[in-house]
Amino acid sequence: MSIQPIRTYGDPVLKTLATDVVEIDSKIAKLVADMIETMYEAPGVGLAAPQVGVEKRLFVYDIGDGPLAILNPRITESDGEWVYEEGCLSVPGLYFEIVRPAKVLLEGIDLYGNEVSIEASELLGRVFQHEVDHLDGILLLERLDEAQLKAAKKELRKRAMEAGA
Repeated sequence: MSIQPIRTYGDPVLKTLATDVVEIDSKIAKLVADMIETMYEAPGVGLAAPQVGVEKRLFVYDIGDGPLAILNPRITESDGEWVYEEGCLSVPGLYFEIVRPAKVLLEGIDLYGNEVSIEASELLGRVFQHEVDHLDGILLLERLDEAQLKAAKKELRKRAMEAGA
């Protein structure tokens, strides 16, 4: 297993629509293991393949019950509304209150090829929505209101200038 660099805001892979995993093989198993190690090292509660530069439709997560991977996930139902502060490993150090559905139904397959269907609410539901966004080429910043986005872009420009200096 090895820790992978996490791609950050501005990297074009984060804007790319990930493709379905067609075959679950040793490469996918190693990718999942590397992603779990990377997620823990960051630290985070979820990590999508595009965040480590792989344009495949899979993510890993752990909200305290042990790490799991979901391949080819799709949110097929959602309900309600929940506002919660959200961050992103690809936009490190910035957190925003974001409105998302309170409950979702996620369908996909696990690392063993079994179909899964998970009803999730609150934090788990939010993790699922956030990671599926990454697989759809949507970054956290696209979920912000106008004022939040303006402040975020100002901070990101400031960081870029400091890094370049």
